[in-house]
Amino acid sequence: MSAVPLPLPTTLAHPGGVDATHTERAAPGSRGQLVDRFGRVHRDLRISLTDRCSLRCTYCMPEQGVEWLAKSSILTTDEIVRVAGVLASLGIVEVRLTGGEPLLRRDIVDVVSRVAAIEGVSGPLEVSMTTNGLKLPELAEPLRESGLSRVNVSIDTLRRDRFAELTRRDRLDDVLRGIRAARRAGFSPLKLNAVPMRGVNDDEIVDLVQFAVDNGAQMRFIEQMPLDAGHTWSRTEMVDAGEILDKLTQRFTLTPIGERGSSPSQDYLVDGGPTTVGLIASVSAPFCGACDRVRLTADGQIRNCLFAREESDLLPLLRGAEGQAPADDDAIADLLRRSIAGKRAGHGIDDPGFLQPQRPMSAIGG
Repeated sequence: MSAVPLPLPTTLAHPGGVDATHTERAAPGSRGQLVDRFGRVHRDLRISLTDRCSLRCTYCMPEQGVEWLAKSSILTTDEIVRVAGVLASLGIVEVRLTGGEPLLRRDIVDVVSRVAAIEGVSGPLEVSMTTNGLKLPELAEPLRESGLSRVNVSIDTLRRDRFAELTRRDRLDDVLRGIRAARRAGFSPLKLNAVPMRGVNDDEIVDLVQFAVDNGAQMRFIEQMPLDAGHTWSRTEMVDAGEILDKLTQRFTLTPIGERGSSPSQDYLVDGGPTTVGLIASVSAPFCGACDRVRLTADGQIRNCLFAREESDLLPLLRGAEGQAPADDDAIADLLRRSIAGKRAGHGIDDPGFLQPQRPMSAIGG
């Protein structure tokens, strides 16, 4: 046990712009890369495959009355592969598949296989996924064989009654089976994600880490963000990274692991390792200054920030505007560059004029 104060993730974006000391600058002659006006080079693509989900987590979407994206607007596999290929030619090297729940997509194994086969600037794209795990017992092995390299499973509580209340579905046993299936399939590291919420599951922070230790997984705690469908998020009620660290150091010895670079997670060894725990302090210690992510929604919108209120529509280019043929890859690349060029210095959650995105997290993708 250790109660020694530990360093929190440092803030990488501050009023007036990006701290250049934490920003990887574009190399000379990198005109073809996705570089914003602050010099951030983008290499990480998040693709939302669907806005639908098999759970109804209270911090993500309402129990009923969800307005799903029109089926006709959802990108086909061919369209996803085409956009990913153009982005790979512009320097993207990692792809994370998200949702909604990505495993609800019927052709998910084909999507993984085709995206993992795309050649980037330094070899095939590395493909990972965030999932609620419900369909992993049947899909973990095929996904691993198709080229999926890593998987993150969301699990906010280990209590069955609490899980049912939080997700509005009695499916904790299925998630646990999914985690075991991911281990058997050989996914390593296997990461588990949790969103601590005050008065809901913040008394399980230590238990979740111990569960990860016992199951050969890595725990990641994510600060709750203003991305809920009901727009009820409150900064004062949020469980921040400092509070999480305080709870963990009462039970475990945590050793910081280096600089996080462009990773959203500040990681710590648990009792000397090999297990680690990570803190994603998107609100209390934003990492905007090192952000290298670009997002593609299930309906073909490019978002240059998780909290952006503006999007760039790829559908007219992919399918052709009325009476016109689909655009070529150069036109798609041009739109992608313009979207990234307009990226702001930070998400601005602490700004007086901050407005929550109109889309909830389920429609944006993680």
